[in-house]
Amino acid sequence: MQDLLQQLLNGLSQGSIYALIAVGYTMIYGIIQLINFAHGDVIMVGAYVALGAALMGFGFIPSLILAMITCAILGVVIERVAYRKVRPVSRLAALTSAIGVSLFLQYTMMYFLGADIRSFPADILPERTYTLGGVIVTNKDLLVLGTTLVLVIILQFIIFRTRTGKAMRAVSFDGQAAQLMGINVNYTVAFTFFIGSAMAAAAGMLYGICFNVQPLMGLMPGLKAFIAAVLGGIGSVPGAMLGGILLGMTESLVAAFGGSMYRDAVAFIILILILLIRPTGLLGKGVQEKV
Repeated sequence: MQDLLQQLLNGLSQGSIYALIAVGYTMIYGIIQLINFAHGDVIMVGAYVALGAALMGFGFIPSLILAMITCAILGVVIERVAYRKVRPVSRLAALTSAIGVSLFLQYTMMYFLGADIRSFPADILPERTYTLGGVIVTNKDLLVLGTTLVLVIILQFIIFRTRTGKAMRAVSFDGQAAQLMGINVNYTVAFTFFIGSAMAAAAGMLYGICFNVQPLMGLMPGLKAFIAAVLGGIGSVPGAMLGGILLGMTESLVAAFGGSMYRDAVAFIILILILLIRPTGLLGKGVQEKV
């Protein structure tokens, strides 16, 4: 039983990182029906910015804030340069542009900083462990869970308690009607990229602290966060959170009791099954279209 609880805790920590990334995917899809495949590489940029700040002596919170601001601005630039002009053309054009941005970010970072694997300095979070009923809890687990909880509460406040959040929900429901009512759709889309990219930066720093930092680090977490968004119901923020946590726990259990070589495979098996059985995801709603 202790082994099971330990793996569930590990999965909760890992799933919280997936959830933060998945929130960005699902917000952008909910607004403009675009799968932003460059989102995973925004994670990588956020991790490098936070690493640079940590190496200059900044603590966890200042490094986190700097990474979030940098990637939020980067997200707005990506939307303005790579997506805004091609969005009205077709979804395929926007998707192709997203893949191009992803490759550009990866190899630009690799060109300037190299492909070496880097780690955060140990003094940014001196490792401590606590034992609760035989279950080992590290301060990294507490940091990931606490940061995720705070950011999700802030996000929910923005979405449901601010005028911009109301505009985001209106554009998500019907962009053309929202524009006719005087809502600046382009501004709302840019703000969505701003918030989603900031969440990705936070996830990137947490992932880098728990593992390491390198130019291709965003590829697999980005794909798994996309799977988490589909699992929970893409377009639903609570669904993204639920999907991320469920995926993290499932991976942890499979790695512990089935073998670590199946850890990545199970995520893609879940994607196939959810698309076959419930394409709208666990919390997603079906949409009826008139023909």
